[in-house]
Amino acid sequence: MRRTPTRRLFAATLFVASVLAPLAVAPAPAVHAAVADRHGSDECPPGGLGPEIEARLDKAIEEVRKQAQIPGVVAGVWMPGKGSYVRATGVANTATGEPMRKDSLVRIGSETKTFTVTALLQLVDDGRIGLDDPIAKYVKGVRNGRNITLRHLAEMRSGLFPYTSDPDFIHDLLSDPQRSFTPEESLAYGMKHKNTFKPGAKFEYSNSNLVLLGLVIEKVTGHRLEDVIHHRVLRPSHLRRTLFPSGPEFPQPHPRGYTDQTLNGTIADATDWNPSWAWAAGAMISDLDDLHRWAKILATGELLSPETQAQRLKTLPTGFPGTTYGLGILDTDGWIGHNGSIPGYETVTVYLPSQKATLVLMLNTDARHVDDQEPSTLLARAVTQIITPDNVYAGSVTPSR
Repeated sequence: MRRTPTRRLFAATLFVASVLAPLAVAPAPAVHAAVADRHGSDECPPGGLGPEIEARLDKAIEEVRKQAQIPGVVAGVWMPGKGSYVRATGVANTATGEPMRKDSLVRIGSETKTFTVTALLQLVDDGRIGLDDPIAKYVKGVRNGRNITLRHLAEMRSGLFPYTSDPDFIHDLLSDPQRSFTPEESLAYGMKHKNTFKPGAKFEYSNSNLVLLGLVIEKVTGHRLEDVIHHRVLRPSHLRRTLFPSGPEFPQPHPRGYTDQTLNGTIADATDWNPSWAWAAGAMISDLDDLHRWAKILATGELLSPETQAQRLKTLPTGFPGTTYGLGILDTDGWIGHNGSIPGYETVTVYLPSQKATLVLMLNTDARHVDDQEPSTLLARAVTQIITPDNVYAGSVTPSR
């Protein structure tokens, strides 16, 4: 039976030779010494987690990969004081059989939200915006915009209809996946609909929320969101292979990405689809090393004041068992971070403060073959059952199809 692609659509730049000219924006926030030191005290000792654990992880990943029909996986586990585990398995290209590479770049989908909200919270720390400001103060034409706050948007509790659930949007995107969307064009699909509930009443995952927050950042700073994130988030975090593309450009090396979010439900190669429709909610690209680094920075608030990070981590129920959501961040049985899903790719980047452990997964498919579950969720659950049996990844907050 054909499955309609109405869910996580979705859950959701070339490296330039020259360095961007310095922007006239507020200085990048001070970065804790632990961020600047790539080999700080929390780093894992050389070697793996031991032959028994490694063998169990190898077996579990391969079983899930085959069961969920995942072409290729890059998996990284880092447990300070114990060791680390990094593997690339499967293929990057189903036509040629080219193997998956550990240094692959992938589209990270909704993990983009963690970067957008971090930039927003830096503006809170700067005193330039307030979390309880109404969105109407910055963006006109939002339904009930005087009562929907920036906090509601970041928490996914605004009640705004998700533009990615609009049938016209789904048809227009899947009919022409190379099309370029402006943020305003994407939002317009959702703005045709009435709000789904009163602000703050409940949780509903909506990319409309994050696109609006991206527009707030641009309004307040006077600069493109991509540039603000580059200068204020990526640069101080030393994330050298993470980028915000302006279109379908995709630096090498990267695997081909496969999706079943098509008009007829068949599998398609979505590698070069234009992610502009996802913008602040899901357009970014990264790799294993950068996501490993970002996991701790995000979860511990190294780019934010302690007070603002505490606000971020006040998570609320989502309706998804075991998973709560804060300001652009989730907590799933103690693991803090975010998952990402965009046609062709899925990722998970989470950090477990109690053990200072990090898990990063990168997949080159978002097709669901097992009980309509995200393949990345199946994989994260299998891995954490082995490495942290007292803290098992419960699941993502991406809506069902």
